Parts: sequence; structure tokens; C-alpha cells
Amino acid sequence: MKKRKIAFITLAGVVLLSACGKQAASQSTESSTSTAAEATVIKVGSTGQSFPNGYKEDNKLVGFDVELTEKIAEQLGYQVEWVTTDFSGLMAQLEGGRLDTVANAVAITAERAEKYTFAEPYSFYGVQLVTNVENKDINTPEDLKGKTVSGVLGSNNVKNLEKFDTNKEITIRTYETRDGAQQDVINNRVEGYVNSRPILAAEIKKSKLPLKFVGEPLTYEDVSFPFAKNEKGEKLAKEFSKEIEELRASGELKTLSEKYFDEDITTKTKE
Repeated sequence: MKKRKIAFITLAGVVLLSACGKQAASQSTESSTSTAAEATVIKVGSTGQSFPNGYKEDNKLVGFDVELTEKIAEQLGYQVEWVTTDFSGLMAQLEGGRLDTVANAVAITAERAEKYTFAEPYSFYGVQLVTNVENKDINTPEDLKGKTVSGVLGSNNVKNLEKFDTNKEITIRTYETRDGAQQDVINNRVEGYVNSRPILAAEIKKSKLPLKFVGEPLTYEDVSFPFAKNEKGEKLAKEFSKEIEELRASGELKTLSEKYFDEDITTKTKE
């Protein structure tokens, strides 16, 4: 009888300890899962109107920059929370710490490099002028002097046009969105429009736009992800750089570029 009581007490103790252990483990798992989920979310900005970099298709955000970002994030164990607004708004949110990065063909410039830490470049763009095909007398950038050219507010394409137009002979009209800037040159409300050459080529082909290139690109730019100049930003920039290098080495970066641009824009172009 005494042995049975001891056995019963021992068994009860084991069951109680096991239950406590499971409860503690469960609480610990829930806590760590919750913490991990919060820690792995990164906020990334996109205009959602930038074909083929980031645009809406069946109410879903897709595109070259979008798919690349999500591929990198998946490899790093991050969950992406997308934030969409106009380009100047995206850069303002990044500067204000409300975004971790922007995935929208952000050119690396000396001015931006002072504000942000950039990851390894993942694509390269020529800054290109276009005009309506009806404008037979506009064939070189110089032909746009004395005329009006549209561009997106806050974009480096506009700044490069300003550098080209040293004597301020071109009237530059800026717009909040790419659609507004592009529609005005299509409808001949302005004589020219400046944007990145691969983007323009993709849009002209997709929508059969009545636009033609005006000469060669004004300049070429490296494009990448900008991050804040703090500990978190430096860490993300290094992690993204490593993934970009691996995707380039494996050929996946080139394949992704060809999927959206029908060409490889991931290799630096010689000016």
C-alpha cells in the first residue's frame, strides 16, 4: 500500500511538472514567435504606378523591383509590408524613418549617398528623353531647347535634365506621378518627357505608345535600395547587398530583368 501511494505521488508530480513545462514552453514559443514576427517585418515603399518596376495587376503589387525585394526578403527571413504613394512622398517617408527602404528604381547619387546607405546596385539605367512620334523636327536633346519637357517631381531624371540644360533653355514641368508626365507628351501638351530608358522602352512596347527616343541617354545611373544611416539601415544594406551578389552570380537577377524588360539591365553599361 505504501509503495502504491509513493508511486501515485511520483506519477502525479511527473504529470504536474510536464503540464507546467508544456505551458511554459507554449508561452515561451508564443512570446518568441510574436517577437520574431514583429522583428522581421520591413516596410518598403513603391509608387505602385511604375511599370515595370512596381505596378498593380489584378489589384496586386507586382514588378521587377517588387519581385526582387520579396525574393531577397524571403531569403533573409523578412516579411515585406508595402507602402504606396508618390515618389517624392516615398523619399520623405524614408528620410523620416517611416520606411526601411524604397524599391522604385532609386538612382544612387552623391546627394542621396550623404543621406542614405545604399545596397549593392542591382540595375543600371540610361536617362532618356522621348517625344511624340509626330514631332519630326525633334531628334536630339538639343532640339528640345526652347521647348517644354515633363518629368516626375523628386526624380533624379529631372535633376539630370537640369544638369544637361546648363543655360536653362528648357522649361521643365514636374508632376506627382509618372502617368501625368507621360500623358502630356503623348497628347502633345509638352514636347518632351524624361525617364529611364529601359522603363520607357518597356512602356512603349507594352502599350504601343506614340513615342520615340530623342538621341542617346543623357547619362547613366546605378540603381539600388536606400536605407537609413543607422545601425538597422547599415545591417539591412549589407544583407541586401549579399543577396544581390548571390542572385547576380546565379543568373537569377538577369532572368528577372529579362522577364520584365526583355533585356538585361543588371550589367553596367559603358557610357
